[in-house]
Amino acid sequence: MKSVEIIVPCYNEEEGIDIFYEETKKITDSIKDYSFKFIFIDDGSKDKTLEKLMNLANNRDVYYISFSRNFGKEAGMYAGLKNSSADYVIIMDADLQHPPKLIIDMINGIEEGYDCVAARRVDRKGESPVRNAFSKMFYRLSNKITDVKLERGVVDYRIMSRQMVDAVLSLSESQRFSKGIFEWVGFKKKWIPYENVERTIGSSKWSFWSLFKYAVDGITAFSLAPLKLVTLCGFLISFFAFIYIIATLIQTCIYGIVVPGYVTTLSAVLFLGGIIEFSIGLLGAYLGHIYVEAKDRPLYITKYTNIDNINSNGFDVQKGIKNGKDA
Repeated sequence: MKSVEIIVPCYNEEEGIDIFYEETKKITDSIKDYSFKFIFIDDGSKDKTLEKLMNLANNRDVYYISFSRNFGKEAGMYAGLKNSSADYVIIMDADLQHPPKLIIDMINGIEEGYDCVAARRVDRKGESPVRNAFSKMFYRLSNKITDVKLERGVVDYRIMSRQMVDAVLSLSESQRFSKGIFEWVGFKKKWIPYENVERTIGSSKWSFWSLFKYAVDGITAFSLAPLKLVTLCGFLISFFAFIYIIATLIQTCIYGIVVPGYVTTLSAVLFLGGIIEFSIGLLGAYLGHIYVEAKDRPLYITKYTNIDNINSNGFDVQKGIKNGKDA
């Protein structure tokens, strides 16, 4: 019998945890020749999510890891993968926007020989037009300027083989963009289209600003194109500025000194100032990545868990162990 572990990142999900477990359990119990376990990741929730998880842990197939604070969904997924040991691993959200019934199709895809079977939304029903437009823009821009090609509508909901999970974990950068990492490692993938499911319990924890920052991190993590674009802009501006200087010198020699117009001068100053500020900000984003990676801090800190073998990339406060050494 093959084993499957379901990684479920949670943040303030007290209202839906029990329902999620019941609905997903119905599906997993109907699948033969596979044993399923749940690993819930409490990402520093401020409600009673941890209490709910501790109650669920009375079931022999439920495990949990609770962070000391909110480290983000990326850290939650990483912690789950790092503490998994099954033949296959599924990542899904706890809000039931990832339909549990798709697990059956994912298992069928694994049986067909795929290393990864992932869900892809074919629409964004229930989301605002502005958010939908920015999502389309992100996918188009990302696929044009990065070597990693993302399927439009791709979500984190997927099943992966142990070999692929180990490959994903081998990329240990602190600022993680899992959608890009899943594509970068390669392997044979299959996409399952599904219609977007509107959230009926709780509310989304992703604001527009947090999604925007996540998109910027995703692009800068997998592409140097923005830096090359700034270099090109700098070259073109210098080139046209040089031509303008030559033309001004010739005009001065022929017609004498001409007082330049204020509009032209102001426009040039503002334009160049904007380019400079944009360039500095872009360079700062890349330097920020280097700064964070150089500090080499753990991606998460574990406060409570019912998993005995806490991985060395986490920090178990109860045991006082970090990276295999006494803290």
